Amino acid sequence: MDSIVNKLTEIEDAASAIVRHAEDQKAVMDKEYEEKRKAFDAKLEAETEAKLDAIRAGLEKKTSQLLDSQSDSSTAAIQALRKEYEEKHTEYAREILKRITEV
Repeated sequence: MDSIVNKLTEIEDAASAIVRHAEDQKAVMDKEYEEKRKAFDAKLEAETEAKLDAIRAGLEKKTSQLLDSQSDSSTAAIQALRKEYEEKHTEYAREILKRITEV
């Protein structure tokens, strides 16, 4: 009877050791998984930030080009109006005076 009890005790000790080993392995695997997850998250965040920076730079460049284009267009329009005024300011003044005196 003692031998049966001893065998059962040995089996229980072996089973306990196996469970402890499995728990230890689980803890190691959990730690590895967590490290891999953190590395993946960091890599993904860096890639996302790089893509966002590229998009921002592109948008800033396009905005700058658009503003430059509009500025050039406005400058050309102003110059055209000034030229027209220089050429026709006497005519405009006469037309204004004519309308005032007609009333």
